[in-house]
Amino acid sequence: FNFSPRGTRYVTLSSITAVRPFNFTLKLDNLKHDLLEQGHDIEYFHASEEAQPVRDRVFAIIQEYIDELRIDSLIVEKRKVEPALRKELRFYPEMLRYLLRYLVESPMLAGIDEILFVTDLIPLNKKRKAIEKAIRINLGRMLKNRRRYRIMHHASKSSYGLQVADYCNWAIYRKWNTADARSYNLIKEGITSEYEIFAAGSTHYY
Repeated sequence: FNFSPRGTRYVTLSSITAVRPFNFTLKLDNLKHDLLEQGHDIEYFHASEEAQPVRDRVFAIIQEYIDELRIDSLIVEKRKVEPALRKELRFYPEMLRYLLRYLVESPMLAGIDEILFVTDLIPLNKKRKAIEKAIRINLGRMLKNRRRYRIMHHASKSSYGLQVADYCNWAIYRKWNTADARSYNLIKEGITSEYEIFAAGSTHYY
């Protein structure tokens, strides 16, 4: 979370949407235990920390079930973010609202009575509760009374869904920041939206 010239050019926020049964979770659990039996000390899958052979096997599972996933990503070029919006209490809730505003009307969710939003824990302990409250308020305004929903903030190690979202976001982040599209090409079939929010001609609201 560095907006100085020393930071990366882009920050990316990504989500996956899936409807039960989550078939990919059993495959990932089996892979995790295969790796444990092979001598790898893996508590959970985290793309930036894994060796490439492990990443390859996780991406292979994501590819296998790509038709069951919807991937959405918001691309933010840091230098275009106004100073007031760079404050964590505004940045996270506002960007998450943009990421999810079209998602909630997805045909994939037609007939679903309740949406469960599960985010990774906000990596700012002292401000976490305030940020999470702002997220709830923003999503509440967006959804109004159109659909029942709940918002939860879990450690990614507790959820294979969050781990898959991490892998997808890592692939998209690599494409935008380093022009390395190898992992991106493995998941691009499942990407529904990849929106650069402050690009010329894009529409954004505060």
